[in-house]
Amino acid sequence: MDSTQLALLALLVGVAIGGSISALVVVSMRARDRMRAETSVEIPDGVRDVMHGMDDPAVVVDTSSTVLAASAPAGPFGLEEGNVVPGDELRALARRARGAESGAATETLRLRRGPAPAEPRLVAVRATRISPRLVLLVLRDITEKERVEQMRRDFVANTSHELKTPVGAVSLLAEAIESAADDPEQVRIFASRLTGEASRLALLTSRIMNLSRLQSADDLTAERDVSVDEIVASALEAHAIQAASAGVLLHRGGVKGVYVRGDAQVLGEAVGNLVANAIAYSPQGSAVAVGVKAVDDIVEISVTDRGIGIAEGDQDRIFERFYRADQARSRRTGGTGLGLSIVKHAVQRHGGEVRLWSRPGKGSTFTIRLPRIDAPLDDPSRKRKRKKSKPKSKAVSTAAGTSTAPVPTKGDPA
Repeated sequence: MDSTQLALLALLVGVAIGGSISALVVVSMRARDRMRAETSVEIPDGVRDVMHGMDDPAVVVDTSSTVLAASAPAGPFGLEEGNVVPGDELRALARRARGAESGAATETLRLRRGPAPAEPRLVAVRATRISPRLVLLVLRDITEKERVEQMRRDFVANTSHELKTPVGAVSLLAEAIESAADDPEQVRIFASRLTGEASRLALLTSRIMNLSRLQSADDLTAERDVSVDEIVASALEAHAIQAASAGVLLHRGGVKGVYVRGDAQVLGEAVGNLVANAIAYSPQGSAVAVGVKAVDDIVEISVTDRGIGIAEGDQDRIFERFYRADQARSRRTGGTGLGLSIVKHAVQRHGGEVRLWSRPGKGSTFTIRLPRIDAPLDDPSRKRKRKKSKPKSKAVSTAAGTSTAPVPTKGDPA
């Protein structure tokens, strides 16, 4: 073998050795990068910026379940940077996502938002692996969504149940009239009962439609500056005959000349529902008082009765659809169980609230609180000189009698 061949062989051996060394270096660097990636807890670029713009709680956690980055809404759930994720369920979900082939896992959990005794919230959590050691947790509070869905299911079920009673009664009475065609007296009796059931069915249908309209997302179509005097007067006038038939006096007291912004018809019906309930649950010879009070920028319309009252255990549920504290009395009076629910939603649509005070055997006071507005420029009360004086009472005459007694407007009637 001559010197040329030896040189060529040496060159080939050098190239082979150099290539092997280069390959080993590349493999070593890749292994180092892979090891660094597997052990790195550096958050990828852009993740923090995205999280800071999120409305939902979101955090990045490492293998020790320590929060490395968090969005602002995550704070109330106890998810703050530097702290360990509270709760075994969240930590288990992060581990599951880290080990999953897809790199993601979802679960619906009940998590407490805020310190005890804060109510647990229903939260849909999605865990996504963003590196071998890091997992992104995104929480979505679905408590209200689930509550609304449950209310919808209950509403459909309750409505179906409530409609069956008058519909079935109408069908049976129609058959009874047909079978008693030869007995005019029986026909008249059955026809009278049929008319009553038809009226009950019409009232129930009307109230279901009103409640659905109030719960819809549509804005109130007839908003204007409304006089509270107009609201109260329409409610009392609409139920004067009912009060006279029941032997109940109607009183109107408190301040005058105050205004709110809203739909006069909706607000009048809300106050009217309270007046109707007060009359229905008051004994003969008693009184129902409607008082108006202005407290800073709030108008309070209180309806007080001296009736049977509401037990403390029923007060939290009294505004639920179809809920009746006294089932037997509701059947006798033809109540639908929707009146107070309509009141609550009507007032809420106007930015207000309804409060209740009641004691069994002493009566009840329902108070509607609405935002107050200034009286219109054309209102006569603005032109008169304002004087500090004791509020006068307005008498409401019914067939049962007339009264001008002042009306208590506080929560606890005397």
